[in-house]
Amino acid sequence: MSKILESNSFLDEKGEVIFKIHEHVAYVTINRPERRNAISKKVRKALIEIFCEVNDNLDIWALVLTGVGNRAFCAGGDLKENKENADKNNRPSVPMTGIHRNLYETLLEIYKPTICALNGAAMGGGCEMALACDIRIAAENAVLGFPEAKIGMGANFGSVLLPKLIPRAIALEVLYTGKPIIAQDALKWGLLNKVVSFKDLIPETERFVRKIIENAPLTLRRYKHMAVKAWGMPVASALRADFGPNPYLSEDRKEGVRAFVEKRKPQWHNC
Repeated sequence: MSKILESNSFLDEKGEVIFKIHEHVAYVTINRPERRNAISKKVRKALIEIFCEVNDNLDIWALVLTGVGNRAFCAGGDLKENKENADKNNRPSVPMTGIHRNLYETLLEIYKPTICALNGAAMGGGCEMALACDIRIAAENAVLGFPEAKIGMGANFGSVLLPKLIPRAIALEVLYTGKPIIAQDALKWGLLNKVVSFKDLIPETERFVRKIIENAPLTLRRYKHMAVKAWGMPVASALRADFGPNPYLSEDRKEGVRAFVEKRKPQWHNC
């Protein structure tokens, strides 16, 4: 077990971020239901450290991210904390600057499958976290949106990523108006992979992630490297980029072929 799990030093005393690993899957849960799982400074720091650990820990093959309760996956930045800082004339956090990595970039650059289980509203920074994940499964009550234009913020990550994921005109409408997208509309635009009842959200997410990690972890990492790093590159350049681990020369490729021929489940070694 890694030092970060032994010490839990990155978590605050309130347990506002829950981090567990079970059978190659990391489960990360934001635990601030009384604040609609808003991202405080402490929570932001904890999530960045956890996401870095998930990326580096070879025993972790996939990530599931969710929140506590049925009101919100994450309401974004903690505006109460922001107001308190403003009242003290503290300098606000500016995207892509400062001594820590950007939260959403850190999540996007986990080179393993990431699934967001949206248990409620994902607004502002919460929506940015959802967009940074590969797969989004939502409860029927979930909504996604960017109210930043209504409060003078910027949605730096979301304004870049949203137009890449859905039609540009729809993305700009969402950003310009601050109007949230209901789950069924988000599904229609391809922003969600599935919409299920609230009671089925966690069981369906668990079924989904378990089907993913039945497959070769080295290949999954290769896919993620290629999908993220080749995004926006010319096809000819991307095909020659060779990002991520090489599954073609791996022991798992040999095992996968043997298992297929022998009609059994492969035993992956992640190498």
